[in-house]
Amino acid sequence: MKTVSESRMYGGVQGVYTHDSKVCGVPMTFAVYLPPQAKAGRVPCLWYLSGLTCTHENAMTKAGLQAHAAELGLAIVFPDTSPRGEGVANDEAYDLGQGAGFYVNATQDPWAPHFRMEDYVVRELRDLVAASFPVTDSHGITGHSMGGHGALTLAMRHPGHYASLSAFAPIAHPSASDWGRKQLGAYLGPDESLWRGHDAVHLLGDKGWSSDILVDQGLSDQFLDLLKPEALAEALGRTRTPSTVRLQAGYDHSYNFVATFGRDHVEWHAERLK
Repeated sequence: MKTVSESRMYGGVQGVYTHDSKVCGVPMTFAVYLPPQAKAGRVPCLWYLSGLTCTHENAMTKAGLQAHAAELGLAIVFPDTSPRGEGVANDEAYDLGQGAGFYVNATQDPWAPHFRMEDYVVRELRDLVAASFPVTDSHGITGHSMGGHGALTLAMRHPGHYASLSAFAPIAHPSASDWGRKQLGAYLGPDESLWRGHDAVHLLGDKGWSSDILVDQGLSDQFLDLLKPEALAEALGRTRTPSTVRLQAGYDHSYNFVATFGRDHVEWHAERLK
């Protein structure tokens, strides 16, 4: 692991790092915020997964989560959204390829050699963070848009791995949306039965979630029809999963929306991780 930068922030440290990923086969960049409490001992860890076109930097600079994490004593990890660089497959469209890893392990060419974001986030990067930073074994996960999809699906696909779960405007039902069918078809192939295991609506019935879930969704979100929050709400009710789903009037899909409700989410995780 190499340090790209470290800056003092709210009494803690915001760092950016790179490492050679064996899982993805290329160098990967990620960011970690350590609150001031980390100087005295290990702190719980919140993972923030970003959306389409984003890197580690978008939420790190726009979501404003560090101020809340500093007050409440949480570390925050900001992974990248896909492998990048020369030799990594890409597509002309913004919603496929580099910047659009969808948090799955691709099985289809040309994506399979590098696009293994599920194993990267859940295993390789988690092990690196645990070995390199003063964090406890208590981890939560959240994310926005494609990252909200990733948070929901990775938490349910890996029981016991995360102790708390939330999402901002998640792609909730990708197997029934143009934001999902395109990517799952490309990365996993045409057999739609394989997509089910990466769809939060189906996973709630197939695997479930052992705790409660917080979801915020803006009602002026320009991508509302692609996100399908109504399908997620129906699945949460049908499976009787404890949850708080808030439809926020006037809010769109931007980081202004994420920043507005960011404190609520950091508090949600802090209460459950501590």
